[in-house]
Amino acid sequence: MSEPSSTQPRVIVFGLLFWFPLAGVTWQFLHFLLGLRRLGYDPYYVEDSARWVYDPNRRDLTPDANANIRAVAPVLEAYGLGERWAYRGCYEGGQCYGLTEPQLAELYRNCDVLFNVTGAQELRNEHRQCPVRVYLETDPVVSQIQVAQGEAKTIAALDAHTHHFTYGENLGAPDCRLPVGRYHWRPTRQPVLLDWWDNGQALGGEAYNTIATWKNIGRDIIYRGETYYWSKDREFLKFIELPQRVRSPLELAVGVDAPTRRLLESQGWRLADPVHISRDMDRYRQYIQQARGEFTVAKDQNIRLRSGWFSDRSACYLAAGRPVITQATGFHHQLPTGRGLFGFETLGDIITAMEAIESDYAGHCRAAREIAAEYFAAEKVLSRVLAEIGC
Repeated sequence: MSEPSSTQPRVIVFGLLFWFPLAGVTWQFLHFLLGLRRLGYDPYYVEDSARWVYDPNRRDLTPDANANIRAVAPVLEAYGLGERWAYRGCYEGGQCYGLTEPQLAELYRNCDVLFNVTGAQELRNEHRQCPVRVYLETDPVVSQIQVAQGEAKTIAALDAHTHHFTYGENLGAPDCRLPVGRYHWRPTRQPVLLDWWDNGQALGGEAYNTIATWKNIGRDIIYRGETYYWSKDREFLKFIELPQRVRSPLELAVGVDAPTRRLLESQGWRLADPVHISRDMDRYRQYIQQARGEFTVAKDQNIRLRSGWFSDRSACYLAAGRPVITQATGFHHQLPTGRGLFGFETLGDIITAMEAIESDYAGHCRAAREIAAEYFAAEKVLSRVLAEIGC
């Protein structure tokens, strides 16, 4: 491990790069890592978990991380992080890659800040040697409800951190129905390196599209007698007739079974292979850059509870100068809507938004990019977080 400048604070970013080695997740964490480096910090990427990794080929978990290491390590090396990453499988038969175990132990002893992005890393005593430990959740709702319900495991995980940030920017607002006791949840949002998404095309492509997981399981939650769902299929199906009501084509890069594919195609939806798109970083970026815009939905949890959540992927569409039409979660309190960005509740809202965009397409593309520059630029977002934690 090469020695950093004495003036550069060491920052560990924990995440899911090796666990889920697809382009959307990779872009997400590179925005953090290289945004921090641009601000003068010395960032390291680490996964040090007891979780098995996800195998995109089998769509299942596996203890063998070698294929995931081969997929992700060259990307980190290409962006100048070749000596600043580690993956250690803390399970029987797990191995350590990148930094050696002694180097990793030295990093834990001497780092200044630890960002647990997504909250996926379980903190052990060796991690707690870092004096500033930031829990930065990208999916609000479940943790807040579990804390309110006295879930001991969640409380212990959150207690291990010194600061708590969330993409649920509407927490505590009058229209937000989430409980916010015990922790001081600080709002933040996705950092995006704007120059990575610069779009030389004056005009977008033909179709509004998005990349999404059709069906998620495992994080539905009951709160005050109601079930709040964590899957997007329920929301897409509410607007299944949309292609028949608008002129622009609509495409979903989602993995679905044969009956669902037939249903969607019968309603006029185009379908693309999300794994093919997401296996290559440039292909993923081009899919966004070459879209006409993004049409997408949110998860029921964020919609009904008005968390204010906004998507990492949607922020990349904005940075590429592509208008975004997405389901309302309360984010309109923090982000400007009506030009370049639209939040919708009804089918009529979507149709109105598309008509507005098509009436001045170039203007809405410029507005999208301006929103990204003002609200999602990595240097601005991360500077605010670092200022709030005193670093």
